[in-house]
Amino acid sequence: MVEKVRVKMEEVRLNKYLAACGVCSRRDADRLIASGRVCVNGAVAGFGMRVQTGDQVTVDGRVLAGKEDRVVLAYYKPAGVTCTEKDPFADRMVTKEIGYPVRVTYAGRLDKDSEGLLILSNDGDLIQRMMKGANGHEKEYLVRTRQEITQDFLDKMAAGVYLPDLEVQTRPCRIEKKGRHTFCITLTQGLNRQIRRMCRVLLVDVVFLKRIRVMNITLGGLNPGAYRVVGGEELARLYRESYGSAGGRLAK
Repeated sequence: MVEKVRVKMEEVRLNKYLAACGVCSRRDADRLIASGRVCVNGAVAGFGMRVQTGDQVTVDGRVLAGKEDRVVLAYYKPAGVTCTEKDPFADRMVTKEIGYPVRVTYAGRLDKDSEGLLILSNDGDLIQRMMKGANGHEKEYLVRTRQEITQDFLDKMAAGVYLPDLEVQTRPCRIEKKGRHTFCITLTQGLNRQIRRMCRVLLVDVVFLKRIRVMNITLGGLNPGAYRVVGGEELARLYRESYGSAGGRLAK
């Protein structure tokens, strides 16, 4: 059963509306509009057009269900599954694995060799706000290494590590030793394979990596390959943290 989030739709740009309906990204929405495949109230749409409650929007003649029916999923991505929607060379893709009846996309990738929590939604605007690095949303991981963890390693990871291949210094982060070879780390940015790159610079090999939390959503008791619909106060809090003070209204 799809969890519905009621949103009072104010006037918004058409490309943003298409993305929020889960049709495609904003960039792809611009292409749809440019090709004349989008109509509003029976007329071919143009760039910069805005829509509001009561407008009928169609893509290739199909009436969109509307922006009010939102779904947010917490999914346990198994190792070996690729975060992609179109790669013809990927053996297993997230969207195919989950098989959800509504088109959803993910907020932040996990590399193929890693596992754990993915947040998926048909709310394109929510996804963008969650992924925006400047917002500093927390993501927590459990990591196991081949080498024994030292205090020097923990201190350097916490302070931030310069990644020469990306030419960037990682932000300071929280890190806690859990065992001789395991630690938990909380990041506020999402660089490509960030934890593996940080560890590699410090001559430590990652043998297992699992994301256990994204903002207020936790992996909980999910098994690999399973998902749950996020709802109630948990969903409302996710919107509040993503949108600030407006989040409470959006999640009603």
